[in-house]
Amino acid sequence: MASPIAARVATDEAVARLDPEARRVVMLLDVNRALGAAPDLRAGVRGVLELLAREYDALRCAVVLRTADGGTLTEVAGHAARPGVRTKVRGHSAVVERVLETGRAIMLPSGGGEAGPDRREDMAPDVTHISVPVALTGGPLGVLSLDLPSVRGAERERLCRALEVVGSMLGQATRVEQMAGAERERLVQENEQLHQQLRERYNFANIVGTSGPIRRVYELMGQVAASNTTVLLRGESGTGKELIARAIHYSSPRARHPFVTVSCGALPESLIESELFGYERGAFTGATGAKKGRFELARGGTLFLDEVGELNLATQVKLLRALQAREFEPLGGTEPVRMDVRVIAATHRNLEQGIAAGSFREDLYYRLNVFSIFVPPLRERKPDLLQLADHFLEKFAREHSKVVKRISTPAIDMLMSYHWPGNVRELSNVIERAVVVCDSQVVHAHHLPPTLQTADASGTTNRMALEDAVGAYEKDLLLDALKSTGGVRSKAARLLQTTERIFNYKVRKYGIDWRRFRT
Repeated sequence: MASPIAARVATDEAVARLDPEARRVVMLLDVNRALGAAPDLRAGVRGVLELLAREYDALRCAVVLRTADGGTLTEVAGHAARPGVRTKVRGHSAVVERVLETGRAIMLPSGGGEAGPDRREDMAPDVTHISVPVALTGGPLGVLSLDLPSVRGAERERLCRALEVVGSMLGQATRVEQMAGAERERLVQENEQLHQQLRERYNFANIVGTSGPIRRVYELMGQVAASNTTVLLRGESGTGKELIARAIHYSSPRARHPFVTVSCGALPESLIESELFGYERGAFTGATGAKKGRFELARGGTLFLDEVGELNLATQVKLLRALQAREFEPLGGTEPVRMDVRVIAATHRNLEQGIAAGSFREDLYYRLNVFSIFVPPLRERKPDLLQLADHFLEKFAREHSKVVKRISTPAIDMLMSYHWPGNVRELSNVIERAVVVCDSQVVHAHHLPPTLQTADASGTTNRMALEDAVGAYEKDLLLDALKSTGGVRSKAARLLQTTERIFNYKVRKYGIDWRRFRT
């Protein structure tokens, strides 16, 4: 079998036997291949210059290009066929400028009698210089320059045309590189902007609440965020465990890498293992290609295992091994995959009871429960309820393009007296519904869902007669009017389209202290 060198020699000899036009076609094909196979423009240009130097026995060849913004010329690559021959094009600055200005090739012939205004003084008399534009339709992007042994007669024109084609190909490659560079820069900036938005959105400061229980959560989050420690978030459903997991991730050194969520309770048992660890082609019927699992997708970042208590025992075993060895094997794979992932798990289940019942492995529990954070239910952080309600009111008013500015006092009292089994998620849904049905700028008690207004559902209010219900609604209107007018009763009466005498009568009837509304 022939060696690569022998094969190349044979190819060169075959090309040498072709006629000049066929040789030019082969040369242009090789130029195209050199540009297409190169990893970047600079490497492609170097390959083209080496090819041209070999094809034309060039003493020197170089390419200079303008910067992407059309500014300073920069030499991309140069090639010297003989030791001691410089590749820089400073001596050709006048020629280069003329080519860039006119967009036309310039040839400085050999021979002392053919010197022109652009001829270089240090150029030998038996050397021909050719500069052609590296150009597209929009104009020259740079210049391709060659110093060749003396070229005379008709060969000059054929050579010039061939090099102009090479210059056009280089121009196309340059434009593609510039467009790709601009797109990369845009994507980098967009990626950085999105990361910044995520960091701001999931910053600790954006978690609403100042009560004692939630301040304890903030303290623990701050302690664990900068480390790679596995975190176990515990608490009832709807308390915001995923929000806290995201805040920990985006406040950690891994913030620039992915945050990947797996809802362990939402995936069927037959799919959870392949979703976590991925699979290889042919691992099971229908696996026509390999697929990366969530552990691999989260490389360098954080994997959030939501409702980890729902995992079946078989998957728990594989998860335990992955956490201990910091590696895993995809389904159907034989080679372990190293993982660089921080794990944050969350559950609303009592894992200790699951261990006693045999539904959760004790060794996995201790592997996950390295740093535990208990997220308190809403009923244990009632001082935060009004702040949360205002936050959701502003959010959903913006989302639904409605002007709803505040929540009335009776509605607030109703929110405060409810026991909130669905926690913050239920509060969010209640406020969104209220914003949707609200027909004014104030959310009133009747805008809240029936579950908050029914004694049987809330366990906090008593049944009242129709007269009492009407009185409560009337008192609600009086309080809102006084709030809106800063305690000015005459303005409040006009706002309710009644007389000041009737308004004052109602105020006394319901025992309202109008003075506390003064601004």
